[in-house]
Amino acid sequence: MPKELTITRRAVLQGMAWSGLVAMHPAAATAGGEAPYPARSVTWVIPFAPGGATGRLSVLICDRLSRRLGQAFVLDHRPGAGGATATRSVANAPPDGYTLLATSTANIITASREPAQNGDDILPVAGMARMPLLLLVSKELPVKTLPEFLAYARANPGKLSVGSAGPGTVQQLSAELFRTLGGITWSVLAYRGSGPALTDLASGHIHALFDNTASATDLVRSGKIRALAVSTRERAQAFPDLPPVADVLPAFETSGFYGVAAPRGTPPAIVDLLNREINAALADPEILHHLAEIGATPITGDTGVYASTYRAEVMRWRKLVAAQADPTK
Repeated sequence: MPKELTITRRAVLQGMAWSGLVAMHPAAATAGGEAPYPARSVTWVIPFAPGGATGRLSVLICDRLSRRLGQAFVLDHRPGAGGATATRSVANAPPDGYTLLATSTANIITASREPAQNGDDILPVAGMARMPLLLLVSKELPVKTLPEFLAYARANPGKLSVGSAGPGTVQQLSAELFRTLGGITWSVLAYRGSGPALTDLASGHIHALFDNTASATDLVRSGKIRALAVSTRERAQAFPDLPPVADVLPAFETSGFYGVAAPRGTPPAIVDLLNREINAALADPEILHHLAEIGATPITGDTGVYASTYRAEVMRWRKLVAAQADPTK
């Protein structure tokens, strides 16, 4: 049974016991005599189809929040437009803490390209994790190393197809950066999330894909797809034998950045509560074990620290996007 389904079902069963203990859990005070937050279930919007890193991290965090706060945190997948569809829907939701957004590098990239929007009017609440991407290829390709793949791609211009989780995502930008730095030509195909792209890669419908360790680990270890390199400058703890892409293309470096956001205007007391509880979840030994298994590093810090981390990530991607548009930068 898939791990996501197992955890979610456990959360539902335990919810019956926890529902009577709401008063014992932390809660944020609200104005006007309303019941403390959360007084009902919370919708946790995921901008991609099931099977990706954003969903897998969300399952871990929402299970913990449901137990701690005594209300269900319900996963709601809303794929489309590289995450923009879900982001707009959350930005336009009532700022009451009952609609949250699982953010990814796609939100960071949007903010880096459109500074005036600063992420479509979403308010960064807390981090979840940072993780490297893997350069993945179909096991049908006659390559087993990064240099072999680069040589093969250069020798077959226009014949390879690489998947992405949609326009403006870290998968798409990583593929484009690799193409630019590697001097190769290939087709980038947009999916509604990395889950469907991984399925097509495993079945041989596409040739390559950059994807997060959380999404790809099971398929790599089962031998259904082949991993050639990691996107970060350091080797990944979960895949210590894989070299960084930067060993061959020195200017290459990308990574996935995941967090949680709310509509702007959400009361500070609710934002602070969510931040504290998500940080507590990321300190849980069981969750730390899961993160280590998928090569992820937790992103922690209070709301001020996380806001600074978020802004720094926006600036980092602004430089990457500008460099891709003008290689002389």
